[in-house]
Amino acid sequence: MEMSDSKEIAATPEQVFAALLDPAVLKDAVPGCTEMLGTLEDGFEATVVQKVGPVKATFRGRVAVSDLDAPHRVTLSGEGKGGAAGFAKGGAVVRLEPSEAGTTLHYEVDAKVGGKLAQLGNRIIGGFAKKMADQFFVNFKSRVEASGAN
Repeated sequence: MEMSDSKEIAATPEQVFAALLDPAVLKDAVPGCTEMLGTLEDGFEATVVQKVGPVKATFRGRVAVSDLDAPHRVTLSGEGKGGAAGFAKGGAVVRLEPSEAGTTLHYEVDAKVGGKLAQLGNRIIGGFAKKMADQFFVNFKSRVEASGAN
């Protein structure tokens, strides 16, 4: 499944870029994230608890960072396993552009799921993925803008 969108964030591209690579900011932004550890060089490890339709699972996975072009572009790719629920893997290309509001964040996501999750069907999975992406960016924007105001 593929998704793309853009969001306006009232912060400089440098502030937004730094936040995209900060495990504490990411932990707060990812819905259901209970743990986010790691470094830019080694990648991040995350634990996320989510309910997708009738399937509730704890996903553990890794996120790698590549194609760094600060503060303009970064690629994030990862894979998480949720035991019997299945797996999710994918990547996101994030581009930042200065705007009147501060920064326009553009993203393109390509994700795949397998196991019980895949059996739920594209409509449920697609709706859930969009909801997760929207909630991530609401949380991310709030955190970045609050940090920039301090």
